[in-house]
Amino acid sequence: MSLLERADAHAALGDPRRLLIADSLALGDHTVAELAELSGMRGNLLAHHLDVLESAGLIARRVSEGDRRHKYITLCFNRLPSILQHPSALTGDILFVCTHNSARSQFAAALWTERTGDRAQSAGSHPSPVVHPKAVEVAAEHGIDISAARPAGYDQLSESPSWVVTVCDRAREAGVPAGSHFLHWSVPDPVASGSLRAFRRAFAEIAERVDHLATETRAG
Repeated sequence: MSLLERADAHAALGDPRRLLIADSLALGDHTVAELAELSGMRGNLLAHHLDVLESAGLIARRVSEGDRRHKYITLCFNRLPSILQHPSALTGDILFVCTHNSARSQFAAALWTERTGDRAQSAGSHPSPVVHPKAVEVAAEHGIDISAARPAGYDQLSESPSWVVTVCDRAREAGVPAGSHFLHWSVPDPVASGSLRAFRRAFAEIAERVDHLATETRAG
């Protein structure tokens, strides 16, 4: 970030209401309605503060790949000054979820284990027969072997998770296995385009989010 970009980021977060929004997005994405409930702001006031954060490059808005009436607000971690306060760190078993359990949730679970040394489960609401070959290829580019992984349904979970992290809008909106804590990461589906570029982009975003969450867990 340039000096001017850093100044813009600090200015955008200089208002306590915008800092509260950023804090609320620190570990997972939310809809505007959820942010309204978390922040106590409504209508034009919330819209104004979201516009300021977006203009500073601190948030992005994504139309849900499931219910397209929904938009998810995502923090842009590479633009953030290190001044946010995050919720309590993650502890206990973690489950990563996407619809088919063939790419994004497989990436997330493998990366979590690789980064933390802790086991993670992954599952899908409608699991595919196999992990997508391009997901296997892209993971291998980063030294992660998911060639032996097999997609699983919710009924195949070995234990109830303490945390559920959805990496798929459709899975989030369809309902997920019960967990005492819940996070959502609105990561675009690489299978939709089928290109290696899309799989690499999904892997990179999930790796960034896993690294961030793992860092917060160690800090806690």
